[in-house]
Amino acid sequence: MQRLKAQIRDIPDFPEPGIVFKDITPLAKNPDTLRLSVHQLIHPFIGQKIDLVAGMEARGFIFGSLAAWELGVGFIPLRKPGKLPYDKHSVSYDLEYGSATLEAHTDAITQGQRILVVDDVLATGGTAAASCQLIEQLGGEISGCAFVIELDRLNGRQKLLDYHVHSLLNYD
Repeated sequence: MQRLKAQIRDIPDFPEPGIVFKDITPLAKNPDTLRLSVHQLIHPFIGQKIDLVAGMEARGFIFGSLAAWELGVGFIPLRKPGKLPYDKHSVSYDLEYGSATLEAHTDAITQGQRILVVDDVLATGGTAAASCQLIEQLGGEISGCAFVIELDRLNGRQKLLDYHVHSLLNYD
């Protein structure tokens, strides 16, 4: 994991003063660390029944679509408002520095399908919890949640106590 951690860049005061943003773009640009991170993200879920992977806009699309490809399943994009062209369902939630909404097509999930939720960072847990809520409202069941980075001091895992949570890299 040190190999992955070495590819994470800290950006101070982004997106606002006092926040240190964990930038995964160096990790994603390197084919070896990108491949390793995806393999490690899905490792605990191999052998489980997973029908689809869901990823949150935007960096969750990177890791989520690659995880879906590795697992041989489809991918569901969870989008910001106004991005999906078909009938959609939405969930609004609070972030550590504001609020947001996620949407998915109403036909993205068939009742009872098992979904793995993937994103780059677990911070306060608002986005991940809203994603799970959205998936469950559409009839899906959460197989687990996988993150490249978890910011432990923000206690996001506390909002996901009902789910199997796997993080590759933990930061205080």
